Amino acid sequence: MGKTKQMGGIKKKRDANFELLRVIAMGMVIALHYLYQSDSLIVLKEPLSAVKITGSLLEAFSIVSVNVWVLISGFYLSKSGFRLNRILQLLLEVYFYTLMVSLVMQMVGIYAVKADDSIFRSVQYLFPISSEHYWFATAYMMLYVLSPVLNCGIEKLTKIQLQATIFGLLLFTCLVKSFVPVNFVTDDRGYGVRWFLTLYLIGGYLRKYEVKFLSGKKRSLLLYVFSCLLSFCLLLVFYEWNWRADRFNYYFEALTHYNFILTLLGALGLFSFMRGVKLNEKGLVARASIRLSPYLFGVYLLQQHLEIKDRWIYWLEGILGKRPEQVLPFLGTFVLAIFLVFICGIAVDWVRKEIFDFLTRILGNTAVFRLIDRWSDRLSEEGAND
Repeated sequence: MGKTKQMGGIKKKRDANFELLRVIAMGMVIALHYLYQSDSLIVLKEPLSAVKITGSLLEAFSIVSVNVWVLISGFYLSKSGFRLNRILQLLLEVYFYTLMVSLVMQMVGIYAVKADDSIFRSVQYLFPISSEHYWFATAYMMLYVLSPVLNCGIEKLTKIQLQATIFGLLLFTCLVKSFVPVNFVTDDRGYGVRWFLTLYLIGGYLRKYEVKFLSGKKRSLLLYVFSCLLSFCLLLVFYEWNWRADRFNYYFEALTHYNFILTLLGALGLFSFMRGVKLNEKGLVARASIRLSPYLFGVYLLQQHLEIKDRWIYWLEGILGKRPEQVLPFLGTFVLAIFLVFICGIAVDWVRKEIFDFLTRILGNTAVFRLIDRWSDRLSEEGAND
C-alpha cells in the first residue's frame, strides 16, 4: 500500500495509513501550540470558561502527537539500515530554517533584534542541535544517531529480553513519575532523547511481535479515546481539588507530559488503530497523505523558529481576529488556524525542497556528494549484514 520512493539507492515504501497518521499528528502539534499561545487552556487558580474547558479537551486528544510520531519512526527505522545522507539531510533542513528563514525575515523587516540579546541567541542559530533551538529536532537527531545500536538490540535480543528492557525504561521514564507526586530531577517530561529511546524500542517491538491487546482496530480506538477522556476528566478533578485545597499541582501538570502513562496509552491506541486502517492507494486521501509527508517536518521547524513561535498567534489574530469567547466560533477559529499554519508550513517547505533538489542536481556528481553516498551505502550495507 502506498508508493515507492527512491532514497540513496534503496527503495522506501510509504504506507498511506501511517503517512496519514503523520499528517494528523502534525495537525495535533499545531493544535497544541495554538491552544497554549491563545490562552485557551485550563490554568490552576484561574476561573473556568467554556472555551478553556473545550481547549483542554482538545489538548487531551492532541497530546499524543509527539509519541505517535516517534512510534512510527521506531516502527520503520528499526528495520532499515543507517543512512548517513539522511541525518545530513535532517541537519541541513534545520539549518535552512534557523539561518535562511532568519535572513528572509531580516530582509522583509520583521526580524526582532533586541538590545539585550546575548551571545547564546547567536549560538542557537549557529548550533541549533546542541543549543536545542528545536528540542524535538535535537532529541530526534540523537535518536537517529543511536538507531543502529537500538536496531541491533531489537533484532538480537529475545522477546523476553526486549520486553524486560522496555519495561525497565518505562519504569524510570514513565511509570514512577505517573504515580509518585514528586518532580524528579531526571524527569524531562518526555522532552528528550531518553523518552524517545523508549518509544523507539516500543515501535520496534510492535513491528516484530504481535500485541494481542492492540491487535483490533476497535479495541485500539477505544484505548485512545478512553485514555484521552480519562486524562481530561482527571484534569478537571485535580483543578477542582486544587481550587479548594491548593493541592495536586503536580498531577494537574503531569497529565500533559509526553511521558505520562495515559499519554503513552493514548498514543499506542491511535498508532495501533491507524496501523489497521486500509486506504485505497489510488484514493485522494492516500495520495494526498503521501504527497504531504515529506514536508511535515518543515511545518514544525517553521512554526517553532525562535523568531516565529511566539509571534504567529498575533499574525493569525490579524487575519482571524481575537480568540472568540463562545465555543462554536472558537472551534471554527481553531480549525482555520490549524489549516492556515499547516498550509503556510507546507508551502515554505515545498520551496525548501525545490532548492535542495536543485542543489542536488547541480552538485550530486561532485566528489563530496559521491563520498557521502559511498559512506552512507557502506554504513547501510554493513548494518544489514551484521
